[in-house]
Amino acid sequence: MTTSRPETGSRLDRRKAQTRRKLLDAARAMLADGTAHQSSIQDITDAADVGFGSFYNHFPTKGDLFTAAVEDAMEEMGARLDELGSTVEDPAAEFAQSVRLAGRLALQRPQIAQVMVRHGVAYLDSGRGLAPRALRDIIAGVEAGRFHVDNPKLAMSTVAGALLAALHLSLTDPDFDHGTVYDQLAEQLLRMLGVSPAEARELVALPLPVPED
Repeated sequence: MTTSRPETGSRLDRRKAQTRRKLLDAARAMLADGTAHQSSIQDITDAADVGFGSFYNHFPTKGDLFTAAVEDAMEEMGARLDELGSTVEDPAAEFAQSVRLAGRLALQRPQIAQVMVRHGVAYLDSGRGLAPRALRDIIAGVEAGRFHVDNPKLAMSTVAGALLAALHLSLTDPDFDHGTVYDQLAEQLLRMLGVSPAEARELVALPLPVPED
């Protein structure tokens, strides 16, 4: 007589991770289309195609899930920018590249762009996502003498607000974005941070790394 072998820890961990991923993906879709506030846990688990009871194995409340989903979307973008900017040494060049890429990458992922536009401002003080990376880059620029600002956190909030506003217009106004708007945004932000107009224009003309996906 044979008996079933207990599920290995690694397989169980993979199943748990898959369920959590499905819940996060469902939540991100609801955040993007503006239905999160009216969705029940049953709606979420149905959309994720997981059992109702499994929800509570991962999140105490749907509010916790939606918070995690926003941070997950923002962190995905931040990690991608870190990866693409890993070889850039000049803080000003890295900042310009990050702004230019952030707009382009977000628009390649419209769901993430919508999540950023709808909920990004509320997460400016989060330890994950784009905001802490922008603050890090601004501080690095100040320490290197490339940027000249008295309040890096205020500068970060200005950068974030400008990026989110530009993304909103890109998503809602087909005449707004003709392919160079995020280069223009990066140039304007560099000038705000103290870079000369001529150098700011040179920095935004540098070639961008090409994402593999």
